[in-house]
Order: sequence, then structure tokens, then C-alpha cells
Amino acid sequence: MTRAFFVWLHRWVGLSMAAFLVVVGLTGSLLAFYYELERFISPQLFATARPGVAPLDLATLAERAEALFPRGRAQEVSVTTPDQIVVHMTPREESDPPLGFDELFLDPWTGAELGRRASGDLSQGAISLMPFIYNLHWRLAMGDLGFWMLGILAVLWTIDCFVGFYLTLPVSRVKFWSRWKPSWLVKWRGGAFRVNFDLHRASGLWLWPMLFVFAFSSVMMDMRPVYEVAMKAVFPDYRSYREMALSLNRRPNAHPRLDWRAALARGEALMAEQAAARGFATREPLSLQYHERLGAYAYEMRSDRDISDRPPQGGTGILLDGDTGALLQFLPPKSERLGVTVEHWLYALHMAHVFGLPYQIFVFILGLIIAMLSGTGVYIWWKKRRGRLHRAQAVSRPIVSMVESSNDAK
Repeated sequence: MTRAFFVWLHRWVGLSMAAFLVVVGLTGSLLAFYYELERFISPQLFATARPGVAPLDLATLAERAEALFPRGRAQEVSVTTPDQIVVHMTPREESDPPLGFDELFLDPWTGAELGRRASGDLSQGAISLMPFIYNLHWRLAMGDLGFWMLGILAVLWTIDCFVGFYLTLPVSRVKFWSRWKPSWLVKWRGGAFRVNFDLHRASGLWLWPMLFVFAFSSVMMDMRPVYEVAMKAVFPDYRSYREMALSLNRRPNAHPRLDWRAALARGEALMAEQAAARGFATREPLSLQYHERLGAYAYEMRSDRDISDRPPQGGTGILLDGDTGALLQFLPPKSERLGVTVEHWLYALHMAHVFGLPYQIFVFILGLIIAMLSGTGVYIWWKKRRGRLHRAQAVSRPIVSMVESSNDAK
């Protein structure tokens, strides 16, 4: 394949992605500070800290949520920040009318209700703004259609990362480094087109590793079949959590024998056994969830092996039978399988859950740069297209004049 083909591919793939990447980039910038913005926009959803007072355990909070709303069933109770608990709820029976909300916020120390919302429903006002931005980033706020559209986009973006990098390379290998050096620089004193072109090319080069990380991690989140094929090609021993769950051959169970309290007690005991056997130290609990499709509880804690440094993601987890409490699966953040560890890193880097505030700021800026790369790419295409049209018109004018002169002579 010739270089001209890759230029054509980069141009049209870039144009097809441009509008989507502007949306994804700008929303991603905001999501790097999701909880900070949530606290600013909806401070009522966060409790007043009580230093020295132990928070209520997860089972008590799940029970409190179901006591507040008897028609509702708690699906998951999780620590989003140290001063906030969110309980995900559904109607107790499928035939029951909707609750009007799916997220219930509780005070970690008292169990009192702080607020509730239907996640992402802007009709409820500012309280749903950040979930809406998340939904826009993940699904274009279009449900499954948006999910698949962004999945295809993520695959194209990942491929285009390599195509774009290739196009920055010099055609000739003679004096390779001296020829490649200008690709890394921006001539700020050039005209508008030159500055746009240099920004597009140089930003893509300097940030290429992280652009690839965000593109491929987007495939991980939105196009799992493609992602898993790629991971297995690089890491032959890779197995996703989805595969591990399916391998358990579980049946749905809407009514487990273990209630929240029994499940938490059993989860704590199993986690202590795993910590002793595998040599890691546990910290605070993060979430307790019941998976009806698997008939199993998932219990997650922070440990000294976690990659993520911010809740609610990245904890060390176990899966236990909802009826017997038997251990079904241990879910470590760092696995004996390198591919699983890479997956955890991809997720943590994408969600800005590592390296503290400096990395959050970096992800915020990177989102703006992704939007900028899309904008400069469209501008470059528009200017080149305009130039081609002008040249075509300039060539056609003499021909038209000659034809007209010939007709006049006749």
C-alpha cells in the first residue's frame, strides 16, 4: 500500500471521527474531576465529615436504603467518596412501577438520606448534570446505539493512531532524524495553516503514547469483543472477568438465601482468608453488590495491591455464592496474568484514578488537546480542499476561454 493510501485513510477516518472526538474530549476533560465537580454542583449529596466516628458498615446502609423505600431493592452499596455512600436501587419486582430514581445517597455515619436521582436525567436539574456528562461521554446519551457508535469509533481511533504516526515519518531514510525533527516542532510565526498543521502533527507525536492508551482503553470499554481478541493476541494467557464469570456456569437467582448482613460477614471472612494466603493487606471496604444473573455477591475492598488511588474503582474483590457463601472467584487488581494487570492500568489511566492531582490535570488538558486535534484536522482538510478547488478552477478557466474563442471564431 502506498503512502497516498494512508493519507487518504487518515483524512477520511479523521473526518468521520472529528465531531465525536470533540464531544468525547471535552466531556472527558470534565470527567477527570467528576467528584470535585459533583461536590461543587450538588453539595447536598455529601455528608458532613465526622472525624473519629466509624462509618456504618455496607450491610447496614443497604438495609437502611430498603427500609426507607420498601418498594425498592438495593443492588449495590458503594463508597464513592469517604463522605458519600450511593445505593443503586431498582423496583423490588419487575411488575412494580418505577421508583423515579436509581441512585440513593446516604450519610455514611448516620444512614440518613442526602438525596436521590435518576442518573443522567436532566429534567431533575443540576443534580443529574455530572451523570449526564458521563452518559454523553460513554454513550453519546443515545443508549445502546451511542454505545456501539463509540465502540466503532474507538477501533477506528486506535488504528488511526498508527496511521497518523506513520505519516509523520520522512519518506527518505537519508538524514532520517534531521528530516523528522520538524515534525516535532511548531512554527508559531507561520501562517494560520502552518500553525494548525504543526499543532496537529507535533501534538500527535508528543502525546502519542497517551493518545493510544485512551484510544485502546476506549475499545476496552465500548467494544469488548475486539479488545479481547487483541489482548489474547498479545497476552495468550489473558482471560477477561466476563469469561471467568461465564466459566462459573451460574444460574440467575433473584432471591438469595444470604441477606446483606450475612453476605458482608461472609465476604469479610473470605477476604481475610485470601489476604493471609496471598500476602496482601486489606484496607477500607469499597462496595457490596448482588449480581442476580450470577446468583452471587461481589465484595470489594481496597488493598495494598491496588493500582487505583481513588475510590470507587480499582479495589480487590471476591465473588461468593448468594445461597451458600462459597468462594466463587478472587478478583485481584494485580493478577498473575500480565494481561489482566495491563487491563487494570488501562482503566485506571483512562479514569484518572492514579498519580493524584497532577495526573487529573494532565487528563483534563489531554481531553482539550484531543478536541483540538480534531478541529485542526478538519481545518487542514478544508484548506487543502479549498486549494484544490481553486487550482482546478484556475486550470479550467483557460480551457473555457479557448473554447469560447473558438466558438466566436466560427
